Amino acid sequence: MENASWLRRLSAASEGDAHTLICFPHAGGSAISFGPLARTLGPQFLVLGVQYPGRQDRRHEPLLGSVADLVEGVLPELRELIPQTAGYSLFGHSMGAAVAFETCRRLEQDQATPTSTLFVSGRISPARTGSSSVHLYSDQELIRHLVDFGGTPAALLEDPEFRSIILSVTRSDYRAIETYACSLDASVECPLVALVGDSDPATSRTDLRAWKMHTTGPFTETSFPGGHFYIDANSRGVAELIRAHSARTLSN
Repeated sequence: MENASWLRRLSAASEGDAHTLICFPHAGGSAISFGPLARTLGPQFLVLGVQYPGRQDRRHEPLLGSVADLVEGVLPELRELIPQTAGYSLFGHSMGAAVAFETCRRLEQDQATPTSTLFVSGRISPARTGSSSVHLYSDQELIRHLVDFGGTPAALLEDPEFRSIILSVTRSDYRAIETYACSLDASVECPLVALVGDSDPATSRTDLRAWKMHTTGPFTETSFPGGHFYIDANSRGVAELIRAHSARTLSN
């Protein structure tokens, strides 16, 4: 059954009592990719995964090929949700970090309830230029890229139907992130926490530290063991980090 909503509930917490964590997935990813983190965080957090169009239960909707379009799509539901929360944070991984950053900027421009913390994971800062050609790869080149990068089960790429869907979604998302740009002085006001896997081939610690120029609030950067998709293997440590920063900002 189709569900045109942008948000998927990943935890059993109640809206009024828990801190809300809104999670933006990577290129080719879906809301459920944050399921393990949501289970680790437990009932103190209401974890909502953003479901971009064109995948899973939104597979019949048109794909969106720009970060700006993804932000515009999710904003109406967030504007309705945020006044009902007991505090909220945004967490974006890889492409999702850019979407979360731009969403945070827009919410601040709206003078909405302030974001407690913006968590950006596995992504170079908006001030740096990354790859611009992956969305132009041939199907075979894109398959090799996905296998090398990890995060996509090889068995799915062997099935012609699933492979076609995965390549279409991933190519569109890479087009979105590889054509994304913002001014070097673009920033948010909330605390910003940058995370990365210590062997991530796409994001170094130097890349991560460059996020500091994109907040006027406190900045923290840290790494965990692993590559680009380090979160599941470190869900306990990532959850502890989220809990610590959420408690700190809510107590101020």
